[in-house]
Amino acid sequence: MDKVAKKNAYLYCKFRDEQFALYDEYAKRNGLLMNTLLVLNVLYYAKEGMTQKEICQRTFNSKQTVNLIIKNLLKDNYVELKEDTSDKRNKLVVMTNEGKMYAKVPVTHITWAEDKAMSMFSEEEQELLIRLSRKFTQNLTMLINGGDEDNDY
Repeated sequence: MDKVAKKNAYLYCKFRDEQFALYDEYAKRNGLLMNTLLVLNVLYYAKEGMTQKEICQRTFNSKQTVNLIIKNLLKDNYVELKEDTSDKRNKLVVMTNEGKMYAKVPVTHITWAEDKAMSMFSEEEQELLIRLSRKFTQNLTMLINGGDEDNDY
């Protein structure tokens, strides 16, 4: 590994961490934890609801984290559980009207900001950002999960 790659890895991860901190601060300003904001975000746009397993997959949160968030949202009447007609073994988590009102401002504002920030790039820049971010994530996943290790550290 050369110095340029090390410097760029540092910068890329610093920007990623800055984005996470931005989401975390935004969630706190709206009286939420970041993971709760992520769950509300996927549920808000899932008109038919989704299973807890699907929420885990979409938010990259553990079953335990999602289960705890759903329990709290149920307690506050922001979501309800409905039978999944396609698989009766599963329950769908669906936002109530009260939940939609609760989540509307923080969720739609963050979605608007993400969409607007992306629109400030040309289509080519958007595609490049997505392609390279995906490739970095794939490389990182492979290396973390036991890929080549020449350990320059």
